[in-house]
Amino acid sequence: MKRRDFFKTGIMAGAALSLNFEGLQAALASNTMTVQQAPDLVAVMGSEPEAMLDKALEALGSIDKYVKKGQKIVIKPNIGWDRSPEMAGNTNPELIQALVKRCLNAGASKVTVFDHTCDNWQKCYDSSGIAAAVKAAGGVIVPGNDEKYYKTVPLPNGVSLKSTQIHEALLEADAWINVPVLKNHGGAKLSCAMKNYMGIVWDRRFFHQNDLQQCIADICTWPKKPVLNIVDAYRIMHQNGPQGKSLADVASIKSLIASPDIVAVDTAALRMFNQVKKLDMEAVGHIGKGEEMKLGSTDLDKLNIQRIRI
Repeated sequence: MKRRDFFKTGIMAGAALSLNFEGLQAALASNTMTVQQAPDLVAVMGSEPEAMLDKALEALGSIDKYVKKGQKIVIKPNIGWDRSPEMAGNTNPELIQALVKRCLNAGASKVTVFDHTCDNWQKCYDSSGIAAAVKAAGGVIVPGNDEKYYKTVPLPNGVSLKSTQIHEALLEADAWINVPVLKNHGGAKLSCAMKNYMGIVWDRRFFHQNDLQQCIADICTWPKKPVLNIVDAYRIMHQNGPQGKSLADVASIKSLIASPDIVAVDTAALRMFNQVKKLDMEAVGHIGKGEEMKLGSTDLDKLNIQRIRI
């Protein structure tokens, strides 16, 4: 496959966008991995969401490594906005549908999907395509629009956020998978795996009123961590996030990143984002704070990273 085929045309200010794949390779530079050793992080590029998911799971050791028979699984996408998939405000529904199927095929007894949306939850679930995708795959989609669904949990390792209310679906789950969409965000600057935690809590106002970057890192100290983080970068909103205004805000880069390390996956996602629009690590303070709190590593050079081109 020729280099120009790795990333298809994206939409930026009404013009075609082509990404420098060699630059992306350098951005995600890593040690050479051996055949026997599973990578710490996988970046897949150049195909449709389901195909990229399968390649990532295969490289990481299969879905069975993360989902066990009989388990109740929660998949947490970003479904925050009343936007169609083309706007990239929410996680790609094709990816969620494929992941629900893979979890059920691995023997999960139940797969639940939810988000605490910003816009009307029913409109978000429908416009995003995720409600229909989950139902088609055999999963269960539940609302997060009422405080009755949330219970208070302590966060003893939090700096600004010492406790919060978390959705009961996560509290009752045996394991969960974090599936954000990579995009620009006005407050946090970048919305990805760590930022996606804000959709599991009830009171998001506290985050915005008490050092947003620190609170994002704090919520990620909750001991029940996702078994896997899967970043949807099929389309990315590179400006005017988190909602977007038009298709001029969206670039199509047909990529996916997966890792159990939430700090590493956000670091890799930031470097991928920088192939479209430059954003300093310092601006995305929660990533560095996450590393300081020993939630993962920003030093990608010390990780085994497998890059797969389809």
